[in-house]
Amino acid sequence: MLDPLAQIVTLLQPAAPFSKRASGAGRWRVRRTEVGRPFYCAILEGECRLAADGHDEIVLREGDFVLIPSAHNFTISSRRPTSAEDIVTTPIVLPDGDHRLGSPEESPDVRLLVGYCSFRSPDAALLSSLLPQLVHIRGINRLATLMQLVSDESRAQRPARDVVLERLLEVLLIETLRSSEQADTSPGLLRGLADKRLAIAIRRMHEHPERNWTVTQLASEATLSRSTFYERFGRAVGIAPMEYLLAWRMALAKDLLTKGKAKVAEVAERVGYSSASTFSVAFTRHIGLPPARYARNTSFDGVSQIEAGGSAEPGSIA
Repeated sequence: MLDPLAQIVTLLQPAAPFSKRASGAGRWRVRRTEVGRPFYCAILEGECRLAADGHDEIVLREGDFVLIPSAHNFTISSRRPTSAEDIVTTPIVLPDGDHRLGSPEESPDVRLLVGYCSFRSPDAALLSSLLPQLVHIRGINRLATLMQLVSDESRAQRPARDVVLERLLEVLLIETLRSSEQADTSPGLLRGLADKRLAIAIRRMHEHPERNWTVTQLASEATLSRSTFYERFGRAVGIAPMEYLLAWRMALAKDLLTKGKAKVAEVAERVGYSSASTFSVAFTRHIGLPPARYARNTSFDGVSQIEAGGSAEPGSIA
């Protein structure tokens, strides 16, 4: 049985190339408006607050981990109430390498490890759209162990510290996505897989993308009525079943074309299209390039990281 999350994580090729240690004292607030670059935050000590558009405010505590696969407008601030006057323009770099938010004289109320990860897949934007906008992990022992290793390594001055830290963060990112059933997530694949009925239908789509699926057939796989399945799927995953299937087929097609191991007609058959021409029309409409041209323009060995535009306001800590 195929694991949909494992497939997506494998195709995403996650890495954690950048992180920095930060601490906060007094009143402070940083806001980030960049869209597209995956952001993460690990709370090593203390507490702070996270407010993201479309989500209730979260008080982050020691041991918490937050992943925003496709970063949108959000604010991280001190536990104490803040105002516009408390916005940090430039974090202060302390002698120990910490980036201080707020007062440099006061003892810190919180210590964090923040940064961004990269999804090295040429289809990162499409694949990350299948994930929730925000994942908040708390109280999971395996993650707590990884968090402790990350915390220890971030404080130490051992040889190859940055390399070890990057590898630990990669594992932490993958473990975070695996912990879907215990995570506080917005709609997306993780929430869909946490629903045992929907998970069956999602697995069937991943196991047999070549089948001519209908909503009725998928509902039958999930042993739900058509209307219940359609409504439940949309509420959990955030998109309609056929929209999810199309996104997954296009992701597989792009991966096959990128590797250059299959002709367009073969790719069409493997992702559920009756002919190369119908596949080409669908691919061009969805991706913006005909499949043959996309295959020529993309090299598996020369995959470039896809990061959407956007900007971080002054005071961004990542």
